[in-house]
Amino acid sequence: MSQLQQELKQSQPFGSVAVEAFLNLVRTAELARGAEQDLLDRFDLSAPQYNVLRILRGAGPEGHPCQEIGARMVTRVPDVTRLVDRLAGRGLVERRRCERDRRVVFVRILPPGLELLARIDAPIRALPERLFAQLSPTQLAQFNELLVLARSDRAPS
Repeated sequence: MSQLQQELKQSQPFGSVAVEAFLNLVRTAELARGAEQDLLDRFDLSAPQYNVLRILRGAGPEGHPCQEIGARMVTRVPDVTRLVDRLAGRGLVERRRCERDRRVVFVRILPPGLELLARIDAPIRALPERLFAQLSPTQLAQFNELLVLARSDRAPS
C-alpha cells in the first residue's frame, strides 16, 4: 500500500501511476497552500492579495494595468478588480486612469503596502525552506525539472 493510499485511507489501488501522481500533487499543493494561508492570515491577506502586492512592488512607481496584474498572477483569479478594490480599501494600493486611454486603469502599491510586504518577506521566504526541508538541493532541482516537464505541453488557458 502506498503512502498516499494510507493517508487517504484508500484500500483499493489507484487506477494508474499517473492518477496517483496527480493526487499526490494535489495533496501536496493543498498542504503548501494551507501553510501559506495560515501565515498570510496573520497579516489579514489572502494569497491572491499577497500576489497582487508582490507584483505591484516589482512594477515600481508606475504600477501595472489590471490586465497585466492578472497575467502575472501565480494562480488565476476571476476578478483582479475586486482584489485591487479590497487592497485599495485598506490603503495599500491606489488606482489611476491612464491619461492616453481612459479605459485603462493603472494600479500602484503605496508605502503602507510596501511596509506590509517588508513585514511578510522573512516568514514567507522561510516557508518553502520549511516545507521542503526533507529534500536535498539535488532532489529539489529534480522536482522543479519534473514539474516544468509536466506542464511543458500545456498552453496557458
